[in-house]
Formats: sequence, structure tokens, C-alpha cells
Amino acid sequence: MAEMKFTVSSSPHIRSNDTVKGIMRDVVIALLPAAAAGVYFFKIQALLVMIASVASCVLSEYVWQKLTKQKVTIGDYSAAVTGLLLAFNLPPTVPLWIPVVGGIFAIIIVKQFFGGLGQNFMNPALAARAFLLASWPVQMTSWAVDGVSSATPLGILKEGGTALPSLFDVFIGHVGGCIGETSALALIIGGLYLLYKRVISWRIPVTYIGTVFVLMGILGRHGFMSGNPVYEVFAGGLMLGAIFMATDYSTSPITPLGQIIMGIGCGLLTSIIRIYGGYPEGVSYSIIIMNLFVPIIDKYTAPKVFGEVK
Repeated sequence: MAEMKFTVSSSPHIRSNDTVKGIMRDVVIALLPAAAAGVYFFKIQALLVMIASVASCVLSEYVWQKLTKQKVTIGDYSAAVTGLLLAFNLPPTVPLWIPVVGGIFAIIIVKQFFGGLGQNFMNPALAARAFLLASWPVQMTSWAVDGVSSATPLGILKEGGTALPSLFDVFIGHVGGCIGETSALALIIGGLYLLYKRVISWRIPVTYIGTVFVLMGILGRHGFMSGNPVYEVFAGGLMLGAIFMATDYSTSPITPLGQIIMGIGCGLLTSIIRIYGGYPEGVSYSIIIMNLFVPIIDKYTAPKVFGEVK
């Protein structure tokens, strides 16, 4: 009998055909409905902001990798995704130098300083938004609908106003707000595409949105059980954050239980900030805060290794 030979190799032994480029391409495709809605409602200025943001992110990554003699990876679409997400978190009225500065900060400070793709400890687009909001609050909080200055639905709720846009307008996106966050319909379409392609799982989006729905209904803005949870879910950046940013591979837990904890934590923080904080929206800061706890969450939710003994 011929001697049988086996090849011994290190793990992992199960491999996937997925690539960074393929995953990021799917994310770009999923973002297109929201991008189209942003251009439809906010016109050419929204398109210019998106172009400036994407160009800034891609160029920043290219220049940095050239200067540091690294392999240029702009072809994997990750910088383009960051640029789109950053633009989606900006008002359509911002001067075009704002997304340029934000793109440089997101790519070089938040991403490349920590080792590049997969090494950043918080979402680059959200970190850049927080930086821009702290540095230029006036430009970052000016909203308009059909060219007329307007408060966001959450801003009206925060001030105790009653002249709210209809739920239908909030759902389709015909309200004041950031470029990519206003149309819940477009974001849901993109999210369903990502679920179909298995780029994301349901755990973080469903638990995040579900937690906000429950807490905003129970706690309410005007006392116990006084909330309008359906309106709170569709208004603001909840859909954008839950579907596209809290699910970022680099800054979200890898374990199923950890993802559920991440979603609940984001939902809890978002609800607390919306009700008790001084800022009408809490999505960005909630995700950034939970990003910092991801290593701890993964550590304590990791399943027992098969065959492991103490």
C-alpha cells in the first residue's frame, strides 16, 4: 500500500472567497439609494459635498501610502466608502472645504495613524464628523429644505415644538438633516441589499433600532410612556448609523452575543442623549463610545474553544 501523506498547516482551515474589494463594492452599491435621495432632495450642493468628501478620502489615502512607501490600496473602495459615509453625515449647506478637512482627518488621523484598514479603533467617518462638529459647529448645524433654512425633526422635538414634518416626509427624506440620513426608505433598501449579500448580519441593526424604539416609547420626551417611537426611529441618523456604521467590521464585535450587546448599548446611549442630552441626536457619539468597548466585549463573549481545558 502506498504511503499516505498529509499536509500540516496552521489555522485558519476554513477560508472564504470574500475580499475587501468585493465587500466594499457591495457597501457602495447599498449606499447609492441614499446618495440618490440626497441629491434629489438637496440638489447639486449635496452632490458636490459627496464628490469633495470621496475625493479627499481617496487622495489622502493615496498620498499617505505613497509618502510612507506602503502598498497603495485605494482600489479596494474602503476610502471611497469612508468618503461617502462622511458626506452622508454632513449638512448639504456646508462649504466644500469642510468635507475636504474631514476626509483628511478620517483617513490619516483615524485610519492610517493606527495602521490602516482593519486597525482603526473607531469609525473614521463618525470620528471626523465629531471633529468637524466640535471645530465648526455653526457650519455643521445649518439645515435647509428646498433652499429654505429649516430645523431637523429631532431639533424640533428637542425644543418642544409641535410643528413637526409628517411621518411620511420623515420616512422618504423630505426634511432637514444631513445628506444621507434623512431618507429612511433609501437606507432600508440599502440595508436589505447588504443582508441579502451577507455583508452584515441582522444583530446590530435590529437590536440597535429595537432598543431605541422601546426606550423612546417608554421613557418619552415628556414623561413616562409619552414618546412616539415610530417617529423617533425614522427621524435623524438612526437608520444610517445602525445599518452602515455600527456594523463596520473593524469597529464592531465579531461574536454574535457581542454584536447584540453592541446594538443594545448603542440604542441605550442614543436614547439617553436624545432625551437628556443637550444635543438633539445621539447616534454618532453612541457608536463612537461603543467602539471603545469592542475589545472588552469580544474578550468576554468569545465562545469556548473546542477541546479547551483549564
